[in-house]
Amino acid sequence: MEDIERDYDKPIVEACIAAKTSLIVRVGMLELGAGTGSFRVREMMHRIAYPMGVHVRADVNLTDIEATCTDGVSRITEVVDLPTTGVNTERIWLLEHFADWLSVKCGQAGTYHTMTVVSRELVDNLDEPNVYAAARKAVKEVLAQDQDAAKALKDAVATAVHNEDEISQNRIDAAAIDTRTAAGLGTVGSTPRPEDSKDSKAASVSACASADGMAKDSDSSAAGSAATGPSATSQGRGSEAGRPASSDKSASPEPQATGGITVRQAHERLDLIERRKPLYSPLFSGFASAVACAAFVFLLGGGPYDMAGAFVGAGIGQWVRRQMLGRRINQFFATGVAVIIAALACVGTLRLVGIFDPVALKHDTAYIGAILFVIPGFPLVTGGLDIAKLDFPSGVQRITYAFSIILVATLGGWAVARMVMLNPQGFEPMNLSPWLMAGLRLIAAFCGVWGFSVLFNSPQRMALVAAVIGALTDTMRLEMQDLLHVPPEMAAFLGAFLAGMLATVWRSSVRHGLLPPHLGYPRISLTVPSIVIMVPGLYMYRAMFYLGQFNTLNALDWAFRAFMVIICLPIGLVTARVLTDRSWRYDV
Repeated sequence: MEDIERDYDKPIVEACIAAKTSLIVRVGMLELGAGTGSFRVREMMHRIAYPMGVHVRADVNLTDIEATCTDGVSRITEVVDLPTTGVNTERIWLLEHFADWLSVKCGQAGTYHTMTVVSRELVDNLDEPNVYAAARKAVKEVLAQDQDAAKALKDAVATAVHNEDEISQNRIDAAAIDTRTAAGLGTVGSTPRPEDSKDSKAASVSACASADGMAKDSDSSAAGSAATGPSATSQGRGSEAGRPASSDKSASPEPQATGGITVRQAHERLDLIERRKPLYSPLFSGFASAVACAAFVFLLGGGPYDMAGAFVGAGIGQWVRRQMLGRRINQFFATGVAVIIAALACVGTLRLVGIFDPVALKHDTAYIGAILFVIPGFPLVTGGLDIAKLDFPSGVQRITYAFSIILVATLGGWAVARMVMLNPQGFEPMNLSPWLMAGLRLIAAFCGVWGFSVLFNSPQRMALVAAVIGALTDTMRLEMQDLLHVPPEMAAFLGAFLAGMLATVWRSSVRHGLLPPHLGYPRISLTVPSIVIMVPGLYMYRAMFYLGQFNTLNALDWAFRAFMVIICLPIGLVTARVLTDRSWRYDV
């Protein structure tokens, strides 16, 4: 700690390896706590380490990280543990912007976003209540102040995207040189030979410089014209916002030209990200859960009474769950209590309605929809993605955690069914016309994905984008099953594949300037909410229901049906990612 405290007010690039590691590992810890997979945690840690001249090697599990960092001279290992896990898509998105903000402040090019004014405004104004509005306003001001700067920005973005593969390859080469340097250091704490250290550092700096120099050369002319417009003199904002992140930094008065931000300043920004309160209150979260589960029930074949029961039960259950988790009560206990309360509320609602209309008493399956808000879609999907990246320890842990939550939820639902003597046999067909059914499915899928996105703490614009993707993909999946008689497993694969492709198209459109730069959301924040509604919660509950009755053949039948659909969802996302992302297409 003494060396970190000593360099706390030094520029990051001049700080000791311990101070740099404290930032790298903390970003990884925040990313892991937001619910993303180990592959993305490693990627984010590498993005943070690169502008500092550090190479990081990390072992990431469900709730812990062991990271070893080296700068070619010294090496340090740090281990962090999380008390629990959860999902926070807003934090995932903000950490992307923090990575770009830090990279630019250290004198390097941005990685995730081409217009770094968005990252700058978001990170610099995290303590403001309307931080998102400030970022959008900054982008509009920059583009409105100077049309030449806007044109230069678009040209520079096009050039940067054209050279992206070449730049990425040079950065991979630089990382490989750092890896070979680290391998020559011997055991932890040993002192390398001076000549080895000098040669390795020179090679690493050369490779890194070639990567960044390529980015600078590709858009230096555009950056110069952007910096000379009126935006370049408006409180220092235009000099960075009016050009891409990889432009010439000599014309910018930003501190990165003379050493960059300090370790303290970077940690203060991370403090604001870590301490951000949830975007939505428990009451609004309960409403979103009610909307999502009511829509989920319709997509499963339920009618108005089933949807009404699920709406009331899921809303109350999620409100209780948020209250318990806010008090740091054990996740499994909170899930079990919330499921039981949700199921009882659903049954009670239908019994109350049954006083006026006895038909409502026949809807014994509705309570299953009321407990679907606890489906752990994020760990299920990220676990499959981790396995696809050959990270079996993390993938198996995430899938085990997800199935543990599912087991608790289905046991709670089964217990309620035994207490009130329910015998769910599925939903009665509604006999609607194909066109009307398709239209209603589109609306229901949109509402369901929006609701799950809110549960994941997505900002409203992010939730709406995910809802549009989910509406298209889930409607297509169900229509293929009904009209083309496609097996549910294949339909789930195609739905997830289309969701992955649409998320990639959205992200690429933002990078190419076809969509506003502040709408550049992480793929995982769009794809996972859009396919959570495809998780076969009804199949899983039926498997547990039959198991509780010791009807093992039916229990195994429904369990394997659910298993086949579940594994097809991450496979669809992986296929889309392999086709569109070279870092997934090749084992590098």
